[in-house]
Amino acid sequence: MSLKTLSRPLFPTLLLLALSGLSLAQVSVNISVGVPPPELPVYEQPPIPGDGYVWTPGYWAWSDDDQDYYWVPGTWVLAPQPEYLWTPGYWGWGGAAFIWHTGYWGPHVGFYGGVNYGYGYGGSGYEGGYWQGGRMYYNRSVNNISNTNITNVYNKTVINNVTVNKVSYNGGNGGVRAQPTRAEEEATRERHVPPISAQQHQAQEARSNPALRAKENQGHPPIAATPRPGAFSGAGVVQARGAVNRAEPQPRAENQRRTESPSRPEPQSRAQPQSRAEPQSRAEPQRRPESQPRAAQPETRAPQPAPPPRPAPAPRPAAPPPRPPAEQRRPEQAPPPRAAPAPRPESAPRPAPRPESAPRPAAPREARPEHPPGR
Repeated sequence: MSLKTLSRPLFPTLLLLALSGLSLAQVSVNISVGVPPPELPVYEQPPIPGDGYVWTPGYWAWSDDDQDYYWVPGTWVLAPQPEYLWTPGYWGWGGAAFIWHTGYWGPHVGFYGGVNYGYGYGGSGYEGGYWQGGRMYYNRSVNNISNTNITNVYNKTVINNVTVNKVSYNGGNGGVRAQPTRAEEEATRERHVPPISAQQHQAQEARSNPALRAKENQGHPPIAATPRPGAFSGAGVVQARGAVNRAEPQPRAENQRRTESPSRPEPQSRAQPQSRAEPQSRAEPQRRPESQPRAAQPETRAPQPAPPPRPAPAPRPAAPPPRPPAEQRRPEQAPPPRAAPAPRPESAPRPAPRPESAPRPAAPREARPEHPPGR
């Protein structure tokens, strides 16, 4: 009994000693997976929220409950204290399985498997910024510094091969062949700070989101990066290239089809009946007036010899309703315009001046010789 009572107070102290020893080196969590993680997705970095934030790239984590990898989006994290940088975690081949090496905060960036996470983490060291005088200076060439309030920036060209090499693990079949340098080995012996609560919250939110599982997104997570830890919606959330939101495009496509289907049949149904119904309705009245103008032809011929009866066409105003359709056909039938001798009645008045010449031979002018005998 005495040994059990003594072991209880000793256990917490032994745990603290173990954790303090682990803080001096990179922690290797007891997670081993026989299947390698998927390739790293390609995504855009959201803008930095403010001064003092450090970029922590996204990574593939493993869920024993789901037996699947899930993506933990990259995010901007406020450094736990000045002069501390983030060393990302990585998957490494342990000879029989892949082992996860947890990331940490420290004065220098240590070894992270040679994995090219991008945005300053090209596989060795960090080219995204540095601390000086308690302030973080950011490299504009690899970071999205769109906040005008941040003036402590500089430009340094960095070659980023994240679009070429997207391998997310070290060693094994197809893994990155990289070994830690002396500087990286020394960095592992420095005092470290484990992931802060904000980073742990980011991982928990990612694990509870089914859309971030590798089986669901096929390596293209819909939420690849967030502006802050835990901000999985709203402005600043970025999806991976090639990611497809299955819930949104389907209703949009249906709405497009519904809007297109009614609009297309409407013009067809309106245009077809108009074109078909109009010729039918017009054809019937056009045939009927054909007999009427034929009967009216003698009426037009009768007034030709006698111009005085021309005022008689008073009944013609009643006839115009049937005549317009007939006139419409006459332009279609070439003969009616030829047979319409409208100028001929104009020639009829030409003989009219002849009766005017008749009075010229009249006797009143010839009576002039009758005056001399009167004289």
